[in-house]
Amino acid sequence: MPAPTAVMVVSLLSVVPDASILALLVDFPFDRNYLTSIVYVSLYVSLTAVTLSTLFSLPIAMLVGFSEFPGKGFVVALINTGMGFPSVVVGLVVLFAVSSQGPLGAFDLVFTREAMIISQFVLAAPVITGVSLAAVTSVQQGVRDAAYAMGGTRLDVALVTIKEARYGIATGVLAGLGRAISEVGSVLIVGGNIVTADGTSVTRTLTTAIQLEARQGRFELALLLGGVLVALVLLINGVVLRLGGGRI
Repeated sequence: MPAPTAVMVVSLLSVVPDASILALLVDFPFDRNYLTSIVYVSLYVSLTAVTLSTLFSLPIAMLVGFSEFPGKGFVVALINTGMGFPSVVVGLVVLFAVSSQGPLGAFDLVFTREAMIISQFVLAAPVITGVSLAAVTSVQQGVRDAAYAMGGTRLDVALVTIKEARYGIATGVLAGLGRAISEVGSVLIVGGNIVTADGTSVTRTLTTAIQLEARQGRFELALLLGGVLVALVLLINGVVLRLGGGRI
C-alpha cells in the first residue's frame, strides 16, 4: 500500500466510529433504507393477506367438510381450481375492482398496499381452504362423536376438530404464505412497484424488486434480495413448525 494511502486509512480508523468504518470502506450494492422498506412492505402485505385468508378459510373448510348439501362436489371442485388460479388474471380482476369503474373505486385503492393485500388474499384463500378441508375431513368421526357425547356444542366439536387437524391446517397456512409472498404478477399489476425519490418502498416487494434488479443487470442486489426472501420464509416456517410441535 502506498504510504499516503496507508496514512489516510490509519487516520480514518482513528476518527471514525467502528460501526461506520465498514460502510465507508465497502461499497454495498444497496441502500439500507431501500432494503428494509422492501422487507417491511413484503411482510406487511403477505402476513396480513394470509391472516385474513386463514380467518376466512377455516370456517369455510369446516362448513364444507362437515355439511351435506346440494352442489357440495361443485364447491370442492371450485376450491381445488382456485388453488391453481393464474395470478396474472387475479391481478387484472382486482385492478378492475379497485379502479374508478369498479365496485371498489370509491375507496381509491389503485396502486396501494391494500390492493396488494386483496390480490394475495384471493390467491392464498383457496390454498388454505383446500388443504384445511383435507385436514379436517381426515379427522376420525369417532373424535367428533365423543365430543358430542360429552355434551359439547357445535362450537366445541369444531374446536376439537381444529385441534386434531392443526398440523394439516398449519401446512395449509404455510402453503398459502408461500403462494402469497412469492407472488410477482398480481402484485406488480395492482401495486405498481412504486418507490419514493429517496428509495423508500411504497408498493415494491422483495419479489418485484428481484425481478426489476435482475432485468436491469444488478445481479448482486437481486441475489441478495433473493437470499433475504428465502431467509424470511425459512424463519416463518420454523416458527410455525415450533408452534406445531415439529410434526408438520
